[in-house]
Amino acid sequence: MPVTTSMRTSVLFVSLFLLACGAPPELDAGVTPDAGAPDAGLTTTDAGTPDAGIVTVLRVKYPAGTRAVFARGSKPPFTWNTGLPMVKVDDTTWSLSVTTLKDDLEWKPLLDDATWSKGPNYIGRLGAVNEVAPRFFRDAGEWTRRWPTFTSTLLGNTRGIYVYLPPTYLENTAARMPVVYMHDGQNLFDPNAAFGGVTWGVPQTMDTAANDGRFREAIVVGAENAGGARISEYTPTSDPMYGGGNGDLYLRMLVEELKPRVDAELRTKPSREDTVLIGSSLGGLISSHAGVRKADTFGLIGAMSPSVWWDSRVLLTTVSQTTTPRPIRVYVDSGDSGNSNDGVTDTRELAAAYRTLGYVEGSTLKHVVQPGATHTESAWASRLPGALEFLLGPGR
Repeated sequence: MPVTTSMRTSVLFVSLFLLACGAPPELDAGVTPDAGAPDAGLTTTDAGTPDAGIVTVLRVKYPAGTRAVFARGSKPPFTWNTGLPMVKVDDTTWSLSVTTLKDDLEWKPLLDDATWSKGPNYIGRLGAVNEVAPRFFRDAGEWTRRWPTFTSTLLGNTRGIYVYLPPTYLENTAARMPVVYMHDGQNLFDPNAAFGGVTWGVPQTMDTAANDGRFREAIVVGAENAGGARISEYTPTSDPMYGGGNGDLYLRMLVEELKPRVDAELRTKPSREDTVLIGSSLGGLISSHAGVRKADTFGLIGAMSPSVWWDSRVLLTTVSQTTTPRPIRVYVDSGDSGNSNDGVTDTRELAAAYRTLGYVEGSTLKHVVQPGATHTESAWASRLPGALEFLLGPGR
C-alpha cells in the first residue's frame, strides 16, 4: 500500500506520543519490545483451562521500595504505550489479575511506568499465575574465587571454588536462580589460571544470555580440579593403563559437601530441574556418569567431548543400564578433527545409548558435532552457549 502524506503525519504523531509516554528506544521506530525469551525467574503455574473470563495473573517479585510497579503488554487491556498499575502485596511482591484476555500475551514490568525491565519480553500464559523476578538497571554479573580453600572431608583435599552471580541476582534480592556446576573451574573465568591462558569465557556467555534471553540466568559454580588427583576424581572406574576410579567419591563431594554450602549461602533453586552439571573431556565423562549415579541431584547433564574411551568404553555400558531417576535432559557433543578426531565416533555411540533409553533428539537429548573442532578449551567455550541454551531453556 502506498504511503500517503496523512499516513506520514499519523506515524509522526504516534512516535511523538510514544516518546512522551516514556517508551523504550526501540518503540521510536514503531517496534514493540523484543518478543524473545523472558528474563530470569519466570514461573508459570496452571490456574485453570483457557476459557472466557478466566483469570490470568501477572506477578512481579522485586524490592521496589517507594517506587510503584506497572505492567505494559501486547493485548488489551494492556498496551505498550501506558502501563496498568500493579497491586503491592508485600515489600517484594506486586500482582495484577485480568479476566479479559483471550490468549497469551507479551508483557513487561516498569518502575513508575517509566523504567523498563531489562532483557526480552515475558510471556504471560492465559489462565496461569505468571511470576517473574526482573531487573531494571544492571547489565552484567560478577565472578569471584569465592571459596579459595574449600576442603573436602570425603576426598581429604582442598581446592578453590569460583562463583559467577548473574545481574538479576545482584540487583533483585527476591530472585532465586538455577545453578550450573562445572568442573575444571580454573579454566572458566581467569586467563591467569586457565590452561594455556584460554578460558571458557563464562562471564561473557552468561551476561550475553541475561540480556538477549537465549537461556535463563543462572549461578555458575566452578570447582577447580585437584591437580594430580584430577584423573582419579573424574573417572568412574580404574583403567588398566591410567588407574583412577575415584569418581563416585568426587560426586559425593559435590552433592554432600559443595552443593549444601552453595544452597545455604546463595539464593538458589535447588531442585534437580534447576541443577546442571557440565564438563569436558574427563569432566564430560564424570558428568555423564553423574547422570547414572546422581540424577536425583543433577537433572541436567552436559558432556562436552567426553572421554568415552575410558576403561574400554565402560560409560556406554553404564549409561545403557541407567535406571530411574534419569536425567531430564542430556547434552552431548564433540568436534571431529585433530589426532583423535575428538572421539567423534565414541560420542556418537554415547548419544545412541541415550536414544535407546528413550531420549528424543531436540527434546530431551541434544547431540552436536562441530565440524573442524578439536579437543581444546576454545572449542568448548564456543559450544557452551548452545549447551546451556538446551539444558537451561529460555524459561518461558
